[in-house]
Amino acid sequence: MANDTATWNQTACILCSINCGIEIRLGGSDGRDFERIRGDKTHPASHGYTCEKALRLDHYQNGEHRLTTPMRRSVNGDYEPVDWDTAIREVAQGLRAVRDAHGGASIFYYGGGGQGNHLGGGFGAGLRAAVGSEYSANALSQEKTGEFWVDGQLFGRPRCHTTGDYEHTEVAVFVGKNPWQSHGFPRARTVLKAIANDPARAMIVIDPRRTETADLADIHLQVRPGTDAWCLSAILAVIVQEDLANHPWLAEHANNYETIAATFGAISVPEYCAIADVGEDLVRAAARRIAAARSVSIFEDLGIQQAPHSTLNSYLEKLIFLITGNFAAPGSMNIHTRFASLGGGGKGGGDRRTPVTGQRIITGLIPGAAIPDEILSDHPDRFRAMIVESGNPVHSLPDSVRMREAFAKLDFSVVIDVAMTETAKCADYVLPASSQFEKWEATFFTLEFPHNVFHLRRPILDPLPGTLCEPEIHRRLVRELGGYTDDDLTELHAAAAQGRDAYTEAFLRVLGERPHLGRYVGLVLFETLGPTLGAGNEAAAAAWGLAQTCFITYPEAVQRAGHQDGNALFDALMAHPEGVTFSIDEYDETWKRLDHADGRIHLAIPELLEELASLPSSATLQANQEFPFILSAGERRSSTANTIFRDPAWRKKDAQGSLRICSKDAADIGLSNGDRARITTARGSVIADVEIFDGLRPGHISIPNGLGTVDADGNISGIAPNELTSSADRDWLAGTPHHKHVRAQLEAVTESAATVG
Repeated sequence: MANDTATWNQTACILCSINCGIEIRLGGSDGRDFERIRGDKTHPASHGYTCEKALRLDHYQNGEHRLTTPMRRSVNGDYEPVDWDTAIREVAQGLRAVRDAHGGASIFYYGGGGQGNHLGGGFGAGLRAAVGSEYSANALSQEKTGEFWVDGQLFGRPRCHTTGDYEHTEVAVFVGKNPWQSHGFPRARTVLKAIANDPARAMIVIDPRRTETADLADIHLQVRPGTDAWCLSAILAVIVQEDLANHPWLAEHANNYETIAATFGAISVPEYCAIADVGEDLVRAAARRIAAARSVSIFEDLGIQQAPHSTLNSYLEKLIFLITGNFAAPGSMNIHTRFASLGGGGKGGGDRRTPVTGQRIITGLIPGAAIPDEILSDHPDRFRAMIVESGNPVHSLPDSVRMREAFAKLDFSVVIDVAMTETAKCADYVLPASSQFEKWEATFFTLEFPHNVFHLRRPILDPLPGTLCEPEIHRRLVRELGGYTDDDLTELHAAAAQGRDAYTEAFLRVLGERPHLGRYVGLVLFETLGPTLGAGNEAAAAAWGLAQTCFITYPEAVQRAGHQDGNALFDALMAHPEGVTFSIDEYDETWKRLDHADGRIHLAIPELLEELASLPSSATLQANQEFPFILSAGERRSSTANTIFRDPAWRKKDAQGSLRICSKDAADIGLSNGDRARITTARGSVIADVEIFDGLRPGHISIPNGLGTVDADGNISGIAPNELTSSADRDWLAGTPHHKHVRAQLEAVTESAATVG
């Protein structure tokens, strides 16, 4: 494509799940610099809103970290460049050898897209099919799977995910969530300010830190780290014991309230408040405000999803909005549409388990913390090869030390990414992908209600020479593996030349006649429909298939948004580079999406009620003399983003990522601002600069997310949190790791000791 340096190019930010619409003006001597960046006022969700992080995206696109040739690890451990034909042939040979010797199920797939590059990951299904890969994981498998499992028990299936209407709710509740920094819904800071400035509305925050969001809140329940389950249970106990539940609503829509009432009716509110170390008066005020509101929306996030009792926490949070009737109504929680799935796929359903350790697989995803266990074993069904695509599990999953050991035991591994990441440095081959601004892209975080938006982003730059987009990489690998042939596609090529209607008819017929092509549907679209969209636009054809599926799944909602069928939806996506509202819901649609046969919510989850009964004796309350501090390993700050940024120069402050500690603890240890301290956990030890921050409770310390990466010169910038975490420290049910609750010790260090350390 020709670079347009005279106009603003519409695209999206890729630094969090909201993917705000932005406009970029190109400049520089070669027309590739991001000269200016601003919010896109025409984007149907963000409406011109963006935070400060998007303004620094040039550090991603034009940093020195980019790879421009495939790399092969030599026998001495170094990497040497190879041409694409050699790389494709040898990667296919490596995968084929593992498949033929041990079966396709021994080839594990991780990733499929970061915060904004999900479209490319969708083509990875074709490569998985070609090698017979059955197991996968991605970032969600260390964050959201416990919540998804709870959704499945309450509403009938894990994909019945609820979202809040924060812009219109009367009471917004944030549990382990700081939307001022981590966003989580469109225009987060604007919405937070509106709630805070409206005396008729209220904001409640449950968080051991005094965050920017907590500073805006009417009630901040600053719980002792790891005791969210007691605090949430106390709120539920007040609602039950003071008879504040919405009994008419429950009688009409839910089962098993009597079990919930008996459970929380027996809880001692004063005792649970004391365990959580929050004021009983504040807990009762929060419960009463929630119960009295005409609408309540609750957002839970990593603060409780990566902490003790994480799946139970998700259950308790959902019980609060359910027993007060804040579901399927304006300003409340609703089940949203989705343009595409972020699940892991694979064979079968129900109670799937991992092949070696029997870990529960939720929405097709293996717990990220369990991956080393599935490799570092003599079990005959252990994973023996890995395909990693736009992911960095060695850095982002718990226990980096053990993850590196796992990679060393694999028979074969390949990474597809834009940079030589920490994971790439453990792989046999690294295949360089085009950046998110050099190819057609999209995100599948379509999580809003009642208006849901999908943004199909066109490239604003030509691919960097030597790189390929993911669909082309997968196409070449699948062809080399013999997944399909030219003969399989002849009729579809001819139909595509006749127009969309002819292609639609032929597509359905050919896939019926040649069912093996269904395993490669994205690549088939890429090769046959794609060329009709124009040179360089072939990858957008995948959105045609997704648009058909979306319309079939949600026909009424899609038509309300003005798209009469799947073809019309796809045409709108291609015609609107700013993004499209693809569905508009009415509130009773939420009831139609429940998947229990009786159409009701099933409130009682026996496994979690059993865990709830064991809370008073939980080990999370026991003091630990060896590791007296609780470390939050990965705090979201204004100076941090995801790890696709390799260049530390993008951070204007706190370049090395300080250790935050309250003034009382700092004085006890003898620390001042700017001093250095050694953090030690059962897994590792690091040295960090100190920042005194009284938003933390005594005994609670934190380090930021997104740091500890290696730049193009081999320098490590900041602390890699997962050098300190353990893969064994995870939720018993979903396997989500306890990144936000790592037991640690802390000591001051001299400059000489810091140099040695």
